[in-house]
Amino acid sequence: MATNAKNIAELLNTDTTVKVGDIEDGSVTTAKLADGGVTTAKIADDAVSTAKLYAENLGRRNLAINGGMQVSQRATSVSSISSGGSYHTCDRWRLAIDTSGTWTQTQETLAVTDPPFLQHGHTKALKMDCTTANGSLSAGSYIQLQYRIEGHDLQKLRTGTSSPAPVTISFWVKATKTGTNIVNVFQDEGGKQVAFSYTINASNTWEHKSITIPGNTHDAINNDNTRGRQFTWYLSAGSNRTSGSLQSTWQNYETGDEAVGQVNHADNTANNFHITGVQIEQGSSATDFDHRPIGEEMMLCQRYFQIHENIQMAAYVNAAYRRAESYFALPTQMRANPSVSTLTTGNSSNIRSPATTYAGIQLAVSKGGANIHMESNSSGYMTIDGRKQSLDAEV
Repeated sequence: MATNAKNIAELLNTDTTVKVGDIEDGSVTTAKLADGGVTTAKIADDAVSTAKLYAENLGRRNLAINGGMQVSQRATSVSSISSGGSYHTCDRWRLAIDTSGTWTQTQETLAVTDPPFLQHGHTKALKMDCTTANGSLSAGSYIQLQYRIEGHDLQKLRTGTSSPAPVTISFWVKATKTGTNIVNVFQDEGGKQVAFSYTINASNTWEHKSITIPGNTHDAINNDNTRGRQFTWYLSAGSNRTSGSLQSTWQNYETGDEAVGQVNHADNTANNFHITGVQIEQGSSATDFDHRPIGEEMMLCQRYFQIHENIQMAAYVNAAYRRAESYFALPTQMRANPSVSTLTTGNSSNIRSPATTYAGIQLAVSKGGANIHMESNSSGYMTIDGRKQSLDAEV
């Protein structure tokens, strides 16, 4: 340290420029800085560079797509959910349920007075509303709200090495029922899991939670488009999934270790469960939510699911049984060749009844585009309009 070094508090509260040579290494601590002592005006233009910032504090931190529940391509509300595993409202969020009552899932709009909006700017949430209760769960009962990440997006975690990165999960949650809840993380490569509890302290009150899971030194995640990890928020769990013990380090999967201690949100029709602001990030501490523009969030969701509305096509043919086809590129290349479902048939004219491979209306889809095929019933114009198709390539 230079012999002319001055008191740090004095320097920081004046316009004096502090040189690196004036300060001894380790002498500046948070406790020694006055509130408001360091301002933007007192930092030299070239003093802070990207290289000096911890990479995890920069953008693109959130591994969860649609963690703010903004995108809901399929529907904004679905009722009478009592079994199976499917995506209902908010994109990328899969619900699996078995003998745990009946539920309505909704993409809800938050009020400007709600803490997730006031503190982090969240305008939407996923809501689960119990409409038929089950207060006596069977051994195989469960409700799982799942988020799945493909292997391509998990390579920066360096799993299977001697220095794998930890992951921190943070989120806003509100529920009618208080008590212990479980977040379980399963890694496909190696078949291992960890599980951690968090507590809902106050009924019907938004609370912000944070959980850090350790890195996995055992198993590398494949660098491909298959599922690498599944993150599961439990709402109920029967004895099959609660008979073991929570594993705080990566252990071989055992069903009984999944959700030990989980309360039953299905035990009363007054119960609701709300979640938003989910961030899954590399590192051992939670940072502010990484908001992305809505257009970008939609495109990220469309890698896994797309809906195409009001599909139209017209062609003139001079004889019966003539084919016409048209190609269109998808707005986003999908994770894999998608499965196709017709949501609305729409209107058509002069289309041959499906009796051959290309008769009727066919949609042949790859990861990047789709071909519409039509075959005529007679000469003249053949048309389709108002057709609605979904493309599903969820992991």
